[in-house]
Amino acid sequence: MGDPIVISDDSDEGECSSTCSHMALMPMNCVLENFYQIAFENPEELLRNEPKSEPISAERVQIIINTIETNFPEATVQWLTEFVTEQFYPPREILSHVIRNILLSPDVGPLLNQTFRLLIKIQELHPASLACMEWDWDLLTTVLQKEVNELPGQALFLRYVIKTLEDDFQEGMKKPPNEMQNTIANVMLSCDREPHHIKDIINWLLTTLCGSTFPLFEVFSQRDAKAIQTSDLAGNTVISKNTNQVIVLYLQKMLGMAVEVDRTPNCTSNKIAEMLFAFVINIPERHQREAFFTSMENHLLRCKVLELIMLHSCEKPTTLPLSFAQILYFLNSANSLFNQTEDLKWARWDELVEHLQFLLISYQHVIHDHLRISVRERQDQNRIFRQQMHQGDDITALDIELQFDGFFSRMRHQVRENVPIYLQEKLFLLKLLFLRAIHGMPLLEGQQLMMTLSLLG
Repeated sequence: MGDPIVISDDSDEGECSSTCSHMALMPMNCVLENFYQIAFENPEELLRNEPKSEPISAERVQIIINTIETNFPEATVQWLTEFVTEQFYPPREILSHVIRNILLSPDVGPLLNQTFRLLIKIQELHPASLACMEWDWDLLTTVLQKEVNELPGQALFLRYVIKTLEDDFQEGMKKPPNEMQNTIANVMLSCDREPHHIKDIINWLLTTLCGSTFPLFEVFSQRDAKAIQTSDLAGNTVISKNTNQVIVLYLQKMLGMAVEVDRTPNCTSNKIAEMLFAFVINIPERHQREAFFTSMENHLLRCKVLELIMLHSCEKPTTLPLSFAQILYFLNSANSLFNQTEDLKWARWDELVEHLQFLLISYQHVIHDHLRISVRERQDQNRIFRQQMHQGDDITALDIELQFDGFFSRMRHQVRENVPIYLQEKLFLLKLLFLRAIHGMPLLEGQQLMMTLSLLG
């Protein structure tokens, strides 16, 4: 389809040169809270108030060892829960045993939730660090290659892994920038240091999403999503109709972290989007593609993936950078690259409009939340941001009207039928989102978006 396409890189050239040689109308509230929303506190004051930690006494360790030797995991978990306090932590060997031989046991049974709560208690009182952590990439790989019914603790182990990544990253944010490279998240998820780890996550994500046990996306209700989002890591277990849905959310969260751990998220998102493209384009079912895009944790990454897909679908690629003008150009030039299994004439157009809505909503988040710059800069309390206009963001209401008229004509010409009402409503909503965006109005999301949809209906 002509010359090769290179995804637009709208970051500051000086920033990238040193590092790079990267809903369906539903808001993205089905994901866990963004890991980079960090409250900066006074680290010196925290250190002064912290009690000095020490290992559990030898006598108590021996009690736990006795329960392990007699294969009595219930007692192991019970004694550890009692012995671990803010002052006392367990030996690494015992913590490793709890993870590998109890939480990840195929026969863990009703002890699963209690074991998970114990691990979270230990993590909160004595957070893991790069020098002291009891999981590695090999263990994570082994666990995620298993079927859910083979390993009941799979999702909770992944949740524990994510908590260790988040906690250590947040702790690293309180330290000098050069020490960020020594966080668990940076070592495990940096696209520059461990690109094969990112490919592993993508593989696990798409394998889970396209598996036979993943239900139709509609089954994953907003109530389930809210329960997962607000679930208390200190004790509550995941509430979901399907464990694979939860695993998809957690893997998307890891991809979102991967965008943030390096110093140039704009460049990193380009790299990860390139890796994702070949996988996403081959997702067979529309409900699986919808689940993939609506569960994405990072708006910048979702922008980059959709931009790449749209660019490859245009007969005449644009040189516009990621912007309102580029998204408007896609409306009249892009086509759906996906195979449609539904026997509907309008399915291809309907999905294209849906993806444009995803792209527009995420791009507004990129602008308003300053997602092109590093998380450290975004969280700097002394930095005052002002709204910046980028090339291609100065479109007018007339531009929008003309492009939408052209899109209607293009659809009618190809299908030679009147546009169905439901698709007209989606297009009207997309136009409304565009008009609100160019006038600097707040994002239409959550209940506001659903209310608008109901009025249209």
